[in-house]
Amino acid sequence: MEVFQKMISSILYDVLTALYQPFWGAVCMAFLFMFLFLYGKEKGWSLSDCFPRMIQTWYSEFRSSTIFRRVFLLAFYAAMILFRTLINRQIWFDPLGKIMEGWGLYDGDGKLTTEAIENFMLFVPFTILLLWAFGKHMIDEGFTLKKVLWRSVKVVGSISLTIEFLQVLFHVGTFQISDLTYNTLGGCLGGLIYWICIKIKGKSKSQCKRKG
Repeated sequence: MEVFQKMISSILYDVLTALYQPFWGAVCMAFLFMFLFLYGKEKGWSLSDCFPRMIQTWYSEFRSSTIFRRVFLLAFYAAMILFRTLINRQIWFDPLGKIMEGWGLYDGDGKLTTEAIENFMLFVPFTILLLWAFGKHMIDEGFTLKKVLWRSVKVVGSISLTIEFLQVLFHVGTFQISDLTYNTLGGCLGGLIYWICIKIKGKSKSQCKRKG
């Protein structure tokens, strides 16, 4: 009887885990698919030529539109972050058990870990891509370093805080203040790098105009 109960328990655990882990990924894919469906319906696409037209439209926009390419890269990297932090995660039964851990290069068991470095670097490319795609809309006037850093910290801090709360809500990670801190600092570094690139680009343009 005990063996039978263990078998049933193991089967139920495996089935529920198999359903739970891809659930939010499936929700996101279904959500995006319905946008594609509505777009095709608005354009009058038929089922027979829907896929070729979709590829043709996407390729045409990717070649002709700079903002499309920028947003695509941003969306791709954002999806990678979601899979790493929320979607493709194991179930945690105590999401608040390590709230003050994760600051150093060694975990609670004394083992070397690069989690702190990874959390710091995770949002550096994201912030650069975000400002590259929507910098003009995010920062109204005067592309100063103070405004860029403040906007970067504000956006990345809000996103990181949302991810941490969702990890607790759905038990797919642990809420750690260190994660929030390192993510935000990474966003700050990304904003600084983008601001430096903009300044270098602006100087090169002004020099070209003078020479011309």
